[in-house]
Amino acid sequence: MEILFCGGTRSVTGTMHVLTVRGKKILLDCGLYQGKRMEAAERNRHFPFDPAGIDAMVLSHAHIDHSGNIPQLTKLGFSGTIFCTHATRDLCGIMLQDSGHIQEMDAEYMNKKRARSGEPPITPIYTARDASRAMNQFASTGYLRPIPVADGVTATFYDAGHILGSAITALDIEEGGKSLRLVFSGDLGRPHMPILRDPAILDAADILFTESTYGGRFHDDFTTLNQRLAQIVNDTCARGGKIIVPAFSVGRTQEVVYALHQLTLDGHIPELPIFVDSPLSVNATQVFRMHPECYDEETRELLAETRDVFGFGKLRYIENVEESKKLVRHKKPCIIISASGMCEAGRILHHLRNNVEDERNTILIVGFMAEHTLGRRLVEKVPEIRIFGEEFRLAAQVVKLNAFSAHADHDELLSWINHYDPERLRTIYILHGEYAQSEALAHGLGSIGYSQVQIPERGESVEIQI
Repeated sequence: MEILFCGGTRSVTGTMHVLTVRGKKILLDCGLYQGKRMEAAERNRHFPFDPAGIDAMVLSHAHIDHSGNIPQLTKLGFSGTIFCTHATRDLCGIMLQDSGHIQEMDAEYMNKKRARSGEPPITPIYTARDASRAMNQFASTGYLRPIPVADGVTATFYDAGHILGSAITALDIEEGGKSLRLVFSGDLGRPHMPILRDPAILDAADILFTESTYGGRFHDDFTTLNQRLAQIVNDTCARGGKIIVPAFSVGRTQEVVYALHQLTLDGHIPELPIFVDSPLSVNATQVFRMHPECYDEETRELLAETRDVFGFGKLRYIENVEESKKLVRHKKPCIIISASGMCEAGRILHHLRNNVEDERNTILIVGFMAEHTLGRRLVEKVPEIRIFGEEFRLAAQVVKLNAFSAHADHDELLSWINHYDPERLRTIYILHGEYAQSEALAHGLGSIGYSQVQIPERGESVEIQI
């Protein structure tokens, strides 16, 4: 068996790995690389393998850094089946369409600039129509249901607890009368988080692929999250202000809504108007409603009492542009949750533009903000920020809550891996993390007795004897 690491190595974007077993090629994830514009375009347009030569694909979850280049893969000749969970397929149905639309808008914007300088136009990496066509190749299944994906290779999905439908994938491989189990963590969630079940515990693997996003880093204690969130809401209301929440449309928005629902039910915050202003968030929330099989026991109990954990009296989902424009003019205390999560595009920019200069308001940061984004500048409390080319004074309060993270931190990763039998586990490949985080996790694994650890580079190929 051969493994080719094509992306998501020593970085947290563009995850892709190719397994070759019995002459058949199986692709694990097909993420969109997100980085500097020219480098990203080059990597996303040109795969380090022939897409037509891939026989099957296994998808861990719907986040764009894992699924986002599937339309390009199928456009360039991949005609096999994409195996995933039911919820992952449904989320990809809306997320890949949205990504295709963004590719089209980006190409349109770039072509206006290129036309002014006499350069020829470019085409989008893929379109919304390409994304729609790619969905014909998805085949979904439930957790714990072994499914053959190629000759001699069976995949079983276990709940990763990261986002709706996310999966830890166990690949049972037979070749030459011998067998091997490869486990791919995908993105691993955190235990004891709301809505979704905890990550499944596995104990048997010969080869382990593990993410390392938060290697060497630690999250805030989740048990105090609701208390802190209530204090932020109540303090802002006392000032007569609004709470503006930039949030990713899939996962984070639903978690914030769920937390606010609980606080309202328990009487810990007043019944404020709460608005979710993001078309993708609205569609993603509908998918969440369709998949209660992914919920943890606490959410199931709340669902039995309220019937809808993502909808309650003062909550409104904003779908069209006119409603969004009216919301921008809303003057009374309220909570507005909007995308994009890093404040680089979307309706959140309009809400920030109209609220950052009012010291009564609070900008509540609930996710990771990458360098060089408006979200990072807000976290750093830069006195002057630029929105739509205009300068604004940052007078609103900025508060960050780390406990909403959907990735396991250093100790949670070690705890999950520590269930695997070190006598059986031949090699752990550390993926999906900046090099410093991957190295920190490697040191942590060494301290608990796992010495066969590697941090592969992009383009590296290894042979595994079965």
